[in-house]
Amino acid sequence: MIVLKAPQQKLLETLQSVAGIVERRHTLPILANVLLRKTGGDVEFTTSDLEIQVRTQATLDGDAGDFATTVGARKLIDILRSLPADQVVTLSASSNKLTLAGGKSRFTLQTLPAEDFPLVNESADFGPAFSVPQKTLKTLINQVHFAMAVHDIRYYLNGILFVAEGKQLTLVATDGHRLGLAQAQLETDIPKQEVILPRKTVLELQRLLKDEDTAIEMRFAGNQARFNFSGLEFVTKLVEGKFPDYNRVIPKNHQNAVVLGRTTLLASLQRAAILTSEKFKGVRVNIEPGLLRIASSNAEQEEAKEEIEIDYEGDSIEVGFNVTYLMDALSNIVQDMVKIELQDGNASALITVPDQTGFKYVVMPMRI
Repeated sequence: MIVLKAPQQKLLETLQSVAGIVERRHTLPILANVLLRKTGGDVEFTTSDLEIQVRTQATLDGDAGDFATTVGARKLIDILRSLPADQVVTLSASSNKLTLAGGKSRFTLQTLPAEDFPLVNESADFGPAFSVPQKTLKTLINQVHFAMAVHDIRYYLNGILFVAEGKQLTLVATDGHRLGLAQAQLETDIPKQEVILPRKTVLELQRLLKDEDTAIEMRFAGNQARFNFSGLEFVTKLVEGKFPDYNRVIPKNHQNAVVLGRTTLLASLQRAAILTSEKFKGVRVNIEPGLLRIASSNAEQEEAKEEIEIDYEGDSIEVGFNVTYLMDALSNIVQDMVKIELQDGNASALITVPDQTGFKYVVMPMRI
């Protein structure tokens, strides 16, 4: 039976959209596979890692009739990549094997039964749906994702908090040393919903979201989130736990503020970072009227010093920071100017963007 017949590029793009979550090595071999379910001329592609499930559908040529099987996702993609983009390929099934043919190339692949594929049980109690343009959500994720924790025992920090309330969507990420917050407006007024998306889900969404105005629809349940966009249905388990009260972390009344060029500051920090010690990555930042100084040193007694002229009339302040935390934020902001608010050498710094209330980045000081 010819399961499908399609141009190489169309089939490859369809598979790549669902295969990002597939692990090459898994305790369950079938999870390395993609589930193909043919109903008439439509073929459904589903992948899962037991935590996340991604599904899409394509209308492709092939024999009439229904059919379902699973086949190695990465192998199929690797083979398709190696074939010419304009070639028409066919996928045929016979006796527990699939044969991929294109031009004078033929590949026979082992399959596993479709009924053994572990589909995610979707929640029955999803809250109201709401949507934003894909590029809006992509921007929000880009503005905070770097502040997520990695393998923290406080598992609720290994992801991003999504809060939808009223007409506002807020994303927050923190690893305990810094915090990123980004907000966007919603078109509909919805009751408060709060979920923590796991790190892997966030990174996969970041990969799949497009820089376009087409909408992504979101729905949250007690233990799941569901996203529909670009012909994809994306279901994920949530991180259970209580996210810290982020409003308490954001400084409110810092007395001293300086506005300066983002790229100038980032370049100075990158140069100073070269001579920081591998372990601490610390830089000293001095702000005084008219001047911002950045200094770093390491165990070999090497030093770097940078100076930036600024429009500033406030107090003289010396404060230490992990330079990576500052560079991460500045690298993920696209605006030309940034505002830094400081109180003294012991208080967290607040980085914002002038004329944009929806972004806040807090970084704790470090002793140097």
